[in-house]
Amino acid sequence: DSFEKIRRNNFYYIDKTKLIEQLVETGGEVTLFTRPRRFGKTLNMSMLKSFFEIGTDESLFDGLYISGNKELCDKYMGKYPVIFLSLKSAEGRSFDDARYMITELIGREAEKFKFLEHSEALSENDKDRYRAIISLCDGKYTMDEQLLVSSLQSLSQLLFIHYGQKAVILIDEYDVPLDKAFQNGYYKEMVSLIRGLFGKALKTNEFLQFAVLTG
Repeated sequence: DSFEKIRRNNFYYIDKTKLIEQLVETGGEVTLFTRPRRFGKTLNMSMLKSFFEIGTDESLFDGLYISGNKELCDKYMGKYPVIFLSLKSAEGRSFDDARYMITELIGREAEKFKFLEHSEALSENDKDRYRAIISLCDGKYTMDEQLLVSSLQSLSQLLFIHYGQKAVILIDEYDVPLDKAFQNGYYKEMVSLIRGLFGKALKTNEFLQFAVLTG
């Protein structure tokens, strides 16, 4: 499920990079792909991250379809901060357990941007907002539900302030916490949480370049 691992180890890879071209040309702000299990969704999301993320290794795409579109590559490859969240492990027997799993997943993704703590572009208040997202107590993330709901939007805003570039948000297997919630009797609570989290990150987020979801 790792595009970079497949390419670096010269494993067989079915070229799906035309998807990048289609996403860019379609110009949709939020795209949802619904496909069966084992369909290659996560690998495609990993490919998108590798293509758009600032600091990417452009050689990963040598010889693939997208490399033939030099104009598109020059304009989009390695140009965006990317927030990549997989919710496949966001489950629990109770709502509190599942909510914490989501908190932990977002906290760990946010920690990949530790440079924000020392960014000259961010104010002290901005840095405090970042620290609140990654804050730990006894080894556990401390975000309450209100902060959790706004966390993806806040992180994309902080990345925009640092880079001067809107963020790409990739959310893999968005439906897993909803499915597990239905099975374990806390569906209404999880729908409310996911609605708030995605609403702020994907619907009313002026710092979003575009988003892709799978499920």
